[in-house]
Amino acid sequence: MRLLPASLWPRFLKRRLPTSLWGRSLLIIVLPVLVMQVAVTWAFFDMHWQTVTARLSDGLAGDIAWAAESWRDDPTPQNMAVISERAQRAMSLSIALQDGATLPDEHRRGPVGVVDRTLEKALAARLDQPFWFDTTRYPAYVDIRVQQPQGVLRIIAPRERAVATQAHIFVLWLLIATVLLMSVAILFIRNQVRAIERLAEAAEAFGRGETHERFKPHGAREVRAAAVAFLAMRERIQRHIDQRTALLASVSHDLRTPLTRLRLELALAPPFKRADAMRGDMDEMEHMIDEYLAFARGEAGEAAQPISLSELLAAAADDARRAGAEVEVAVPEGLTASLRPLAFKRALANLTGNAAAHGEHVRLSARALPSGGLEIAVEDDGPGIPEDMHEEAFRPFSRLDASRNQNHKGVGLGLAIARDVARSHGGDITLERSDLGGLRALIRLPG
Repeated sequence: MRLLPASLWPRFLKRRLPTSLWGRSLLIIVLPVLVMQVAVTWAFFDMHWQTVTARLSDGLAGDIAWAAESWRDDPTPQNMAVISERAQRAMSLSIALQDGATLPDEHRRGPVGVVDRTLEKALAARLDQPFWFDTTRYPAYVDIRVQQPQGVLRIIAPRERAVATQAHIFVLWLLIATVLLMSVAILFIRNQVRAIERLAEAAEAFGRGETHERFKPHGAREVRAAAVAFLAMRERIQRHIDQRTALLASVSHDLRTPLTRLRLELALAPPFKRADAMRGDMDEMEHMIDEYLAFARGEAGEAAQPISLSELLAAAADDARRAGAEVEVAVPEGLTASLRPLAFKRALANLTGNAAAHGEHVRLSARALPSGGLEIAVEDDGPGIPEDMHEEAFRPFSRLDASRNQNHKGVGLGLAIARDVARSHGGDITLERSDLGGLRALIRLPG
């Protein structure tokens, strides 16, 4: 395994750390608790459990050495009976002689190697004869055998004589305490993070033109302060939007009145040479007023509702056909989306109008994305727009006459209005080269 250079470790760890506030807050709590628990457990086993186990094993080895020496001093059945009785009464050891037996060849070791190593070290220090032991065959006992000239001296000792058997209780309580601490930490962190998530949801909804009336500041003091500041900012922005819309609506109304009088006077006036040009100028002025008002208003107050995309694209295709373009529509049956009808129709009309104005063939299509969202494409076979000017095309009042045939009727707000509408729905619009040879406008909406 090849190790990373020291300079790359911070970047490596940063990519693998949680990116959410919830994950990072949890890590701040979990990591110190785990480090503390590991340190406490290590200190307990290293300083207490191993020490106690070593002393117990040394005491048991001393008792076994006593039994082996006592038998070696008087290897008679009567002495074996005395040794067995004393060992059972005073040491809780069961001792028996297996005549003519030898030590087993296999060596079985337990999962905790420190127990076997400690017992083996103690027996080797106390006994001169070969020995064998097994700590795994009997859960509550240790089987120890010592080779003697007459056979094997077998000792069955309680496990607590060789090992500190209460260590698991300490570990169990440690785990219970850890679970309780983690549960409390997770509960409090989740409540704080949820308050921030609700604030983000309210901000996102406001960006889409929606208002969460039931949103109330809650959570920690700092989070509540941020929520109160957001509500005040939302009210100021909404008041500014309402004032701007009202102003433009008033200006539009004031401008339409003299335009209407001019149309009436032009209709009643006798025919003259510049009449048609004047009517064209008035039509253009009225169209400009409509576009300015639509750009300022954006239909943000309109409620979203389920709309059939096949009907929506069919209506847009009819408008493009009336503009003289050949239109192809491809939409799966039953595909619907939650949209604000007037706003989205205006955005789609702007895109199809541009496509019909700059190309002879227009293709409208829609499909469901694997991620759960939707994609609507408007394509044409016109001259297109250079890739380095795609973002420039979305700027308000931008008219790329060098790349597209000039649209004398527009004021450079069509794509800007369309992108604002898409973004107010949580999506976006991008431009790319079309298979037809012209421009493809892609509207991507979230699911």
